[in-house]
Amino acid sequence: MASRVYKGVLKQPKTLREKLVQGFVDFVEEVNVRFSVHGNPPVYDTRLFPWAKELEDHWQVIRAELEKVLERKDELPAFHEITPEVQTITQDKNWKTFMFCGYGRWSEANTKACPETTRLLRRIPGIKTAFFSILEPGKYIPPHRGPYNGVLRLHLGLIVPEPKENCWIRVHDQKLHWEEGKVIIFDDCFDHEVHNNTNGLRVVLFVDFVRPTYFPANVLNWLVLNIAYFTPYITEAAEREKAWEQLFYQHKK
Repeated sequence: MASRVYKGVLKQPKTLREKLVQGFVDFVEEVNVRFSVHGNPPVYDTRLFPWAKELEDHWQVIRAELEKVLERKDELPAFHEITPEVQTITQDKNWKTFMFCGYGRWSEANTKACPETTRLLRRIPGIKTAFFSILEPGKYIPPHRGPYNGVLRLHLGLIVPEPKENCWIRVHDQKLHWEEGKVIIFDDCFDHEVHNNTNGLRVVLFVDFVRPTYFPANVLNWLVLNIAYFTPYITEAAEREKAWEQLFYQHKK
């Protein structure tokens, strides 16, 4: 899994071990699609995930904690500074993050800073990754695809600048616009791109959660996701995040 970062802008497997791992992941992806509980559309009906309504109902609580984080926005890390692999799609300071968890690794400091957001996140079934995703005015993320279809992605709109029609995400053949307090759920393994073509800040709560699947996909998916926890891709990102947090909270004191 470490050999593949983003489909379309990928590091191709070179060694025999990498090719074997990639072959297994590709096989599990096919099984995930075949045994997916809710099918395999690019964008999902949010009513299929009743727990998502709790996020919508409490979005203003999350927004309030976000606003405290944004008081130090300029000190937040760019996404590629935490996860170097995404340099293939972003290399500037205009996509910032505030991480709560990454592949099951929770941030003690950041979760403590946003306790209500954390409480709501921990109620999401199969949550793997969560952070505030912050796009500066004019930021464009080119077409790309996610590394593995064993998770689905959720965006909760928290700050959506005007005009809304100039702030969008395209997933496969659907162009979507965020709304404050509303959830979008999609499969990031479909080709997608993002553009904040406004003069304002766009922020969403970004969540990856385990794709609901039937047996045997649920067992194979669990295996891949737990192996991923120990890959260099994940461990390096966790180390970078921890180093940033130490500097950030020391400065706060």
